[in-house]
Amino acid sequence: MSTQNKNKMSSTKQIMLALLFGLIIGLLLHYILGEGWLRDTVLVDGLFYFIGQGFVRLLQMLVVPLVFFSISSGAMAMGDTGKFGRVAIRTIVLYMLTTAIAIVIALVLSNVIQPGIGMDLAATEDVAAQTEVQAEAPSLIDTLLNIIPTNPFNALSTGNMLQVIFWAFVVGIICSKFPKEMKLLENIVQVGNDFMMKVTAMVMKLAPIGVFGLIARTFTEVGLGIVGPLLKLLINIVGSMVIMVLVVYLILILFVARVRPSRFFKKVLPVYTFAFSSASSSATIPLTLKSCDMLGVPREISSFTIPLGATINMNGTAIFQGCAVVFIAGAYGVNLTIIDLVTVVLTAVLSSIGTAGVPGSGMIMLSMVLQSAGLPIEGIGLIMSIERIIDMFRTALNVTGDVVATFISAAKEKMIDYDCYYSDNIVSMDGES
Repeated sequence: MSTQNKNKMSSTKQIMLALLFGLIIGLLLHYILGEGWLRDTVLVDGLFYFIGQGFVRLLQMLVVPLVFFSISSGAMAMGDTGKFGRVAIRTIVLYMLTTAIAIVIALVLSNVIQPGIGMDLAATEDVAAQTEVQAEAPSLIDTLLNIIPTNPFNALSTGNMLQVIFWAFVVGIICSKFPKEMKLLENIVQVGNDFMMKVTAMVMKLAPIGVFGLIARTFTEVGLGIVGPLLKLLINIVGSMVIMVLVVYLILILFVARVRPSRFFKKVLPVYTFAFSSASSSATIPLTLKSCDMLGVPREISSFTIPLGATINMNGTAIFQGCAVVFIAGAYGVNLTIIDLVTVVLTAVLSSIGTAGVPGSGMIMLSMVLQSAGLPIEGIGLIMSIERIIDMFRTALNVTGDVVATFISAAKEKMIDYDCYYSDNIVSMDGES
């Protein structure tokens, strides 16, 4: 048993060491090689791109079938549609509540730090053309209607996650209601779920290599130069996220779930680290599900709440929007009123659902929030240079928020396996529990 635990600890450390190693190598290559064919073509767009994106594509390959089979089998296992409904409602409310709290924290801290004051806007002229949002966010009503697929197979093939979740839920409920008639389909779903668990375990063995490629490429390309001009904004965003984790999440875990937060965060750390390096909530779903297993959350809950959270839960993005609004307002010399700030909060919370699944949704959400506050959309150009770094932080917080809400929902239903939670087992890259 002790040998297994050592292996799990070492495999978890691998991804963290890979992140650190990729950061160091990337910075060294950026400043030693300088701009040129070797750095930009061979490494940034060649070797590192292939390694990092190759691993991300492997994870994306898993997402749709993993979500479908996992949710279907979870719905069958739960059986009680009333309980499933309570879990769904509680989780969605938590997602919306924490998103609202996140943006309030960002707005308050931003008004203390006041990023953007004295910013030279001349630099935005060159990038204004890059900030045009090409897609329009659907209305909230259209988004709710779009959850129901007109063609389930098209939803599966295109990876429309809200529609996949809905269809998988229907399949699982029907199988649980008619066990004799649907026995063959139930067996297919169970075998499919077991198959995806095995495939996920195999792919996750490559996680340290993938993380190295992702981080090395980012810092080989940009170095630390992008941080300098906008360091105040970056500190604002990261500071808000730290408050969200150490205050809001800690209070929820300690007083709502009534467990020790230190053990929770220890088990979530590998997921946070990988989400940071990949900057993709969807790609992190397989590892996030394993993290929930280690926390003692049953799959019949996590298989529904985690994919849903990856689609609509935007705590990190909400913080980014709140900080960006105050930053852009300061840069343009605009004074935001209390009404403006309240409007920003409401717009950000509603748009986190309304833009789900839309390409470039982060920029679409920010453009909607800027418009609601009467700020110029061109202000997005001010933060384009640190977009990649910000995206890594906000994705990590988004994923952590998914796990927190999932854990609380399971705890309120008294479905946590506390023996598993209090064990020393943490999620490992080999996918074994």
